[in-house]
Amino acid sequence: MNATLSHLIAEYQKWTATIKIAWSKQLAYKLNFILLVIGPVLVFFFIRYNLWSAIYKIEGITTLQGYNFEQMLAYQVWVMIVGFLGLGYNGMNLAEDIRLGRISAYLIYPFGFWQFHACGFLAFESIQFLVSALTLGAVAAMHWVQLSPLPLIQGLVFCFCVALFWFQINFMIGILAFWLEETWVLRVMMVTLTQFFSGALIPLELFPDWLRQILNFLPFPYLTWVPVKVFMGQYTGDLTQAFGLILLWAGLAFACSSLLWQRGLKAYTAAGM
Repeated sequence: MNATLSHLIAEYQKWTATIKIAWSKQLAYKLNFILLVIGPVLVFFFIRYNLWSAIYKIEGITTLQGYNFEQMLAYQVWVMIVGFLGLGYNGMNLAEDIRLGRISAYLIYPFGFWQFHACGFLAFESIQFLVSALTLGAVAAMHWVQLSPLPLIQGLVFCFCVALFWFQINFMIGILAFWLEETWVLRVMMVTLTQFFSGALIPLELFPDWLRQILNFLPFPYLTWVPVKVFMGQYTGDLTQAFGLILLWAGLAFACSSLLWQRGLKAYTAAGM
């Protein structure tokens, strides 16, 4: 019993120490953090706000597939928040660690490669949560969105599930550096597909019915459209099922990345050392 408790305490200390190191790296440049806070709101105003206001004015319409301008604006705001919380992690350094042979150190450390990057992910998420809170406070003060306690809590929890899936997908893509010289192309492809098919650019209601039926069998709608609808209090599906599906996809991504990691280690030669 004492041995198990000591092991748990040691693991806790490893995780907290690594998370603190990741925090210090993320917050080392104060200007970068300030730009993270004010940049997205400015970009949102000058691009998305003006784009959609122009669409509604030029076309002379008041509603678009059930969205009036205020509802579309709120949708786009929540897309921004979901992007912060769920789709911000990129794992770019992970592939570099493999390609340059830096993972050799992790193979002898008492803390695994996955655990190290998971700590970096958790530190990143905590910073993104702060950025999201400040951004959400700013747009709520401008009455672009309405905040309700229950949808807000449900949306935050769902976004964390999305973030787990996104972390595992990036981890899996990074592990492909065992066999590929560059993995950024795959990452860009994944981001592009996600942006389009998840409803990040336009709501899925504007998609053809046949395409929406196909997307129901893929994880894309659960990465943006579903959490946005949850935040807005407009999700009409089974929320428990939605949670189960995104966690299922995260579990599948974890299983695939674990298999690739084991196979990659057999091919690893530390050529970059």
